[in-house]
Amino acid sequence: MNRLDFNIFESPSLVLAETEQGWEKLMPAADSVWSTGHVTVTMKLRETAAEMGLYLESKKSAVHTIRIRWNHRFAKPVTLFGDHWERGYGDMGWSGLRPERVMPWYFMIHDGSSTAGFGVKTGAGSLCCWQVDADGVTLTADVSSGSQGVTLGNRILQFAELVQVHGGENMTPYETTRMLCSSMCEQPVLPSVPVYGGNNWYYAYGKSSHHQIVEDSRFISAMAEGLSNRPFMVIDDGWQLSSGTCNGGPWIGNRGFPDMAGLADEMKQTGVRPGIWCRPLLTQEKVPESWIRYTKGGHFLDPSRPDVLEYVTETMSRLHEWGYELIKHDFSTFDLFGQWGFQMKGKAHALPYALGDTTRTTAEIVLDLYRTIAEASKDSLIIGCNTIGHLAAGLFEIQRTGDDTSGRSWERTRRMGVNTLAFRMPQHGTMFSHDADCVGITSGVPWEFNRQWLDLLANSGTPLFVSADQRELSGQQKREVRQAFEAASRPLPTAEPLDWMYNSCPSLWKISGETRNYSWNGEAVLAASTRDHEWWR
Repeated sequence: MNRLDFNIFESPSLVLAETEQGWEKLMPAADSVWSTGHVTVTMKLRETAAEMGLYLESKKSAVHTIRIRWNHRFAKPVTLFGDHWERGYGDMGWSGLRPERVMPWYFMIHDGSSTAGFGVKTGAGSLCCWQVDADGVTLTADVSSGSQGVTLGNRILQFAELVQVHGGENMTPYETTRMLCSSMCEQPVLPSVPVYGGNNWYYAYGKSSHHQIVEDSRFISAMAEGLSNRPFMVIDDGWQLSSGTCNGGPWIGNRGFPDMAGLADEMKQTGVRPGIWCRPLLTQEKVPESWIRYTKGGHFLDPSRPDVLEYVTETMSRLHEWGYELIKHDFSTFDLFGQWGFQMKGKAHALPYALGDTTRTTAEIVLDLYRTIAEASKDSLIIGCNTIGHLAAGLFEIQRTGDDTSGRSWERTRRMGVNTLAFRMPQHGTMFSHDADCVGITSGVPWEFNRQWLDLLANSGTPLFVSADQRELSGQQKREVRQAFEAASRPLPTAEPLDWMYNSCPSLWKISGETRNYSWNGEAVLAASTRDHEWWR
């Protein structure tokens, strides 16, 4: 059998369930049904034979994990590509077989001449990941509720819906990956026009004011003079009452930001569309004990509680009512799971704390949080940052797809930004609008590199945000920002990384039908210090 003839719709070789008592092997009980007597997994192929639903029943036992194994021998060398739990961390790319490699949500396989992809549809009821070795493929579905197993009672949980694609004879791996992403997300929610503009984080780093934001807005507006699609100016961390580095709510302004609704009006008068940042699951406020999952430098809220979702609704509605047309919400994955995506490996949740509602899975609770944010924000665009793209797809228009770039270190921007843009590009337009983060234009980052990053983002068809202290910009830099804004304001074909199969920082890009070659490396990279690895850079 050809190694790409692997079919996840075929009967698996092994099905396991992890309950509070440990791991158990499920036995075939009927056609497409595996059971231990008290835990049952059913695999139902749709009539179209293009999708397969996975269902879990367990009336008495609390279930943590379902694991499904398909034995399959890979006779020849293959390369694999997978996704990340939430943002990328400069570590995405194609590689050979590594049994320990965890590939959240989907994986692609290429044998040198053809490509196939296998994945879980967006909006799943569990947190799913794949592992591939020389003898087969394993799907792991985390159905736990926080640190506890989910207690379903009489409810039947659809914990995943599987899809697979096989690239045509003349399809590239990139085209096949886009096809899989499209098949995983039936109804992406996308901005009506291209999104671009400014964000103050990568030169202000939380130190800003009402006056400074108005000045930033005037600058961003001037860089887009004459363009009918107006730019955004996004106020990042530092405007909230408990300001500091990402200290959380209450979200009511502070001494430097005394009138948030008035500020939004002033920003509009300069010719920009106002945007704002918040961290919905952390607050310094005094809140009911039942809302608090744990306290550490602030109260981390439990989104499984209906009253916490009401609090989130009030926060998001307030930002919308103030006049902010774009809301960027951040940190909810870290605040709920207790670790960053690069730390998760095969177990996303790391906290020892239970969620208030153990009758729903963590994935279902995250989905409810995202729906709450989307509904409360009304017609304001949403950027999810440190959010799970596979659960956000179809709810948020824009997804921050990588860890922070930098206004201080080119090496960090190169590592996080370029890698993210390339390897999440198949998701752009198929799942959401893909934001690979800002161009931090400061004296700390060599312009020879930043101007290329600016050019690539501006012409990629994805959102472009610049973070620039106008007092530090030369006339040439301002001219190039104007050119970039003009390009980013128009709908453009999605750029394609041409050397992504063997380069984790792709240099060759197909842009509007032409090949461009970028040079990302030089003395600035070689001289980078270990401090560049700090996440807030």
